[in-house]
Amino acid sequence: MSERPNILMIMVDQMPAATVGAYGHPVVRTPNIDRLAAEGVLFERCMCNSPLCVPSRASLVTGKLPGRIGAFDNGTELPAQVPTFMHHLRRAGYRTAASGKMHFIGPDQLHGLEERLTTDIYPSGFNWTPDWTAGVVRNPGSSVEKLKAAGPCRWSMQLDYDEEVQFRSLERLRALADADEPFFLWTSFTHPHQPYTITREYWDRYDHAEIDLPAAPAEPIGETHPYNRWIQQHHSVDLFPPSDETVRNVRHAFYGMVSYVDDKIGTLLAELERLGLADDTVVLFASDHGEMLGEHGMWSKRTFFDWSARVPLVVRWPGRWARGRRVGDTVSLVDLFPTLLDLAGVDDLDVATADADGRSLRPLLEGRDAELRPAVCEYYGEGALHPMRAVCLGRYKYVHVHTEPPLLFDLESDPLEQTDLVGRPEVAEIEAELRDVALTDWDPAEMERDVIASQQARKLILEAQAKGKPVSWDHRPGFDPSQQYVRD
Repeated sequence: MSERPNILMIMVDQMPAATVGAYGHPVVRTPNIDRLAAEGVLFERCMCNSPLCVPSRASLVTGKLPGRIGAFDNGTELPAQVPTFMHHLRRAGYRTAASGKMHFIGPDQLHGLEERLTTDIYPSGFNWTPDWTAGVVRNPGSSVEKLKAAGPCRWSMQLDYDEEVQFRSLERLRALADADEPFFLWTSFTHPHQPYTITREYWDRYDHAEIDLPAAPAEPIGETHPYNRWIQQHHSVDLFPPSDETVRNVRHAFYGMVSYVDDKIGTLLAELERLGLADDTVVLFASDHGEMLGEHGMWSKRTFFDWSARVPLVVRWPGRWARGRRVGDTVSLVDLFPTLLDLAGVDDLDVATADADGRSLRPLLEGRDAELRPAVCEYYGEGALHPMRAVCLGRYKYVHVHTEPPLLFDLESDPLEQTDLVGRPEVAEIEAELRDVALTDWDPAEMERDVIASQQARKLILEAQAKGKPVSWDHRPGFDPSQQYVRD
């Protein structure tokens, strides 16, 4: 058994921890993820570091919170000069490749990877740059008006993409099976991200009558916290409130999408075993952020409620860690940077992780105690008007929104996050502690100036690039057919 394991990181898009069988969902069927959890270590409370694709992924690969690297929204560049864990793994002798959605913005589309085996599903330019100076803006791309189209489909662009992601991943696993060097392969699916459609095969895995409706009821939009009110208006919930049947259709399709990607995970795990790689390969499964699915009457992501910000995280290394361990400590995706470097045995681990915002999860994976630390989640993206941070520690979640009142929830006694405890004397001490964490090394007024300056600069560049010869940073994977099959 190798001391330097191969690493297969499987990522899905927009899957909340709550919609995985191993996390307790009574309806969703995820036998392959559940098996991975039964054979590995499951983290009960893993938070993303931003409930949005680009900043969450940029934070994950760099080990730094989004605000520190200017990863504000879905149109912000990850600078080429910021080292990622892929750079460190490659420097340590790992073969590094990725298949699927990375959602890197900017001309560097590799960030330490030797190869990307597919293009991205979304644009790699500044196309999706928001503008906070415009106030609340409605987003037709994520408008709940589109929920009416949820249901079974014959095929979709998303299915095309994930079928290619799976094919290229299996192809590369087979090519790496006899390599002398350890490998890091990142397989990143776009499901179960909206649109909420799936083939009849997966739709029919569920009885429509068994599909549960949201547990947390919707609040009148005018009575919600300003932050959530902005997001509701951004998604046009005030204009197109979905009916119960629409909500059930969306959740039915989403559960089918989860089962679709669970099948893909099962195929990857079976291929690892067939190739004789399973014992020497760490398998890491996670999502970049969650999906509200109608909880609190909200949809998509962009909020700090658990369905949007709490993600599945399961890690397996056969023969190394106790099977079926469940870790209750609060962790976050930014912890994966130091964890992967630690597992790979990089020589200069202390130096490489000295500036990281996360901590290695290896002690928790090995069943040892570790200091309980807060997880920080930030949001600077579309739909918002001001910078905000959530701090999660143990049973509590504190939300700080610049210029607006804070929020505090006790997730143990109030798992649906319906009762704001701010100002109550019995929680004054924990409220003060978490507020101090939120404001440590973070000036929201200064951050707001930085966000708006970045938005305006990118909008100028985007306008310039629209003139004359088109500019594209989209990744173009290269395959030479003269070298693929019998050519001699």
